[in-house]
Amino acid sequence: MAPHRAWAPGLALAVALLSTAAHADTLRRFALIAGNDTGGSDTRPLSYARDDARKMHDLLTRLGGVAPSDAKLLLDDDAKDFLTALSELEQRARAAQARGERTALFVYYSGHAKDGALRLGDSRLAFDALKRRLAEAPVDIRIAILDSCRSGALTRTKGARKAPAFDVESGAARDARGVVILTSSAADEDSQESDALGGSYFSHHLTSGLLGDADRSGDGRVTLFEAYSHAYARTVADTADSSAGPQHPTFSYDLAGNGDLVLTDLRANAEGLVVPGGAPAGAYYFVDPGGLVVAELDKSADTERRVALAPGTYRVKRRLSDRLRIGDVEIARGRTTVLEEPRLKDAPFSDDPVKGAGRGRDSWWAFGLTGGYQSFFDAATRQSLFLSVPLFGAEAELHDYFRRDWVWGFDASVGGTRGVLALPTLAGPSYRYSVVNLGTSLTTEWPLGRVSPFVGARLAYLILGRKFEDAAFPDQRFAMVSPGLVAGARFQLTRRLHLTARGRAQYLQYTVDAQRSLGYWELAALLTYEP
Repeated sequence: MAPHRAWAPGLALAVALLSTAAHADTLRRFALIAGNDTGGSDTRPLSYARDDARKMHDLLTRLGGVAPSDAKLLLDDDAKDFLTALSELEQRARAAQARGERTALFVYYSGHAKDGALRLGDSRLAFDALKRRLAEAPVDIRIAILDSCRSGALTRTKGARKAPAFDVESGAARDARGVVILTSSAADEDSQESDALGGSYFSHHLTSGLLGDADRSGDGRVTLFEAYSHAYARTVADTADSSAGPQHPTFSYDLAGNGDLVLTDLRANAEGLVVPGGAPAGAYYFVDPGGLVVAELDKSADTERRVALAPGTYRVKRRLSDRLRIGDVEIARGRTTVLEEPRLKDAPFSDDPVKGAGRGRDSWWAFGLTGGYQSFFDAATRQSLFLSVPLFGAEAELHDYFRRDWVWGFDASVGGTRGVLALPTLAGPSYRYSVVNLGTSLTTEWPLGRVSPFVGARLAYLILGRKFEDAAFPDQRFAMVSPGLVAGARFQLTRRLHLTARGRAQYLQYTVDAQRSLGYWELAALLTYEP
């Protein structure tokens, strides 16, 4: 289990227009989905807020009745961008209402929240301001889903309850109007993330339920009541033994008409997986190629169940008391796949594709250009042997490969200047001094909002050369392996653009005309891009 989302983690806020079974096609749905992993200098970056937002966006546009053109996905944008996107959707909803359409708005935000406000990077959006904005939105139905520490603070003024169930009247949602708010935890609880799930517990169980696990009626639709009840029970169960303690989702239900609302229609397209009634009862887990559980299914005996997985290859796991049943299944686009449970094979628990905490999110690359300066510590060396030079180069960084917040770097740089040879017995010949600097480093970071200090070690291969203008003097070249230390800080300019300030101290053994221990330093600025 990853560290919990303490004090300033993920907040997911959602306002959605949804429908009943009989009137699903009469409700125009709009969705604003936003995810922010960063929340300012006084918060630690989250691991999965953006991933949770991407999953919700995919789910709503595939199964939630939201047309792609009516959905906005924001990743690491600020409060101004959030409100601008909300205004654009409100204008579209207002135009739809003018045409006589009933409308609903789904706003999902996963990211930091602290001190009564959403933390969108360095910007803030106060809870009260957001609640007023949602209350004034020109739509008929608003559904808010918050996934953050102390998120219950947003619902307690409306009498939110730590309870998995609430009474609704079926068939009344056609005329329903108002606001529903769901939160991942109570006002005094932390919301937690899981490396094995690749997201927060609450958002994972909510999306898994919307994919089909919450469809207890078996009618192929997942309602608000079903989704919340499922997410509540599973979140409490999964966090009961955690170091942060159990978290209890809450809700505030303020809909005139009290109709149960359909959130996803599993029959919206043909693709997905059917577990036939004859398959054994129990819990089924569906794991993506990256080793993350993307959906779960609790099957009863003699009951057919459906999970609306997106096209792709999945590992199916059914856990028994003494072994596993494991197999692969391919979900083709536009087609329904039936799980053939007899084709699953027995495997020991050691072959479990999900063993618990993994590396966190997948490793990722960043590429950049660097400019810097190299100089030797000894003044005599700088004057007569190895000159001080500017360096220019390129680097590649592999983040989170060995473990979270570790960076494996590869760098290459070149530099040069002009010098004049000055020896006791000879002076005057000018030459071109050049440096080729190749290296690899391993550093560990401490993310503190947008700034991430780091320290580590580096191993370099340094090639130094002098090329004389006078052909009477032979060219000289000296190459050696140089170990050293590196330290600095990385600053996040935008979601994908980073600026790094860095210093290095390296050691080399000079053995040409004498045994000498030398050292040099390098200062550099690195601009990197994360694809």
